[in-house]
Amino acid sequence: MGVKRTIEPKILYFGTPVALVTSLNEDDTTDLAPISSFWALGWTMTLGLLDETQTADNLQRHRECVVNLPGPDMWEKVEKLAPLTAKDPVPDLKASQFHTERDKFGVAGFTPEVAELVKPHRVAECPVQMEARVLGCDRLGGAKLDELGGGLSARIEIMHVHVDEELIAGERHIDPAKWSPLIYNFRHYYRLARGELGKTFRAENEIA
Repeated sequence: MGVKRTIEPKILYFGTPVALVTSLNEDDTTDLAPISSFWALGWTMTLGLLDETQTADNLQRHRECVVNLPGPDMWEKVEKLAPLTAKDPVPDLKASQFHTERDKFGVAGFTPEVAELVKPHRVAECPVQMEARVLGCDRLGGAKLDELGGGLSARIEIMHVHVDEELIAGERHIDPAKWSPLIYNFRHYYRLARGELGKTFRAENEIA
């Protein structure tokens, strides 16, 4: 193994999927924002959000959202959302890089699609859409996070999962050979490299 050095990366995104979270604004319109800090256990998911974001405000006020997963070919549309915020005025910490935009769907070229169980719209182009309710929000702290204005974790329960038919194997499995998430790797966009390395002993034979 090589020699290790101690460093202080600005972020710790060692290759995480990108999600587009839709949430409900004060005027009942749908906000759309990309995130890359989330993880799931069963049908419970935790979203990591910075404090001064519209998504953080929305999820604390109206406890519903949709977690939409874009494919790698959508990275340019996702990037169009990156410098946008629905907040007006833009918070001081973000003012040098962000600007206010209420029609994020239109700017990025995405299409709103009515959800079945929640008020925020889904993103029609995303091959995976998960409707959810918010179970609770918890404050997050730490010196590095405080430099960014602080944050919170939103615990959500997935209620409905919508998946493009071409990605489904059998009745309820997503075929990993066909599904590839958009990956955020130290602020660069990637796709998964093609070619399976192997499978865990718990993998279903149906999708082997």
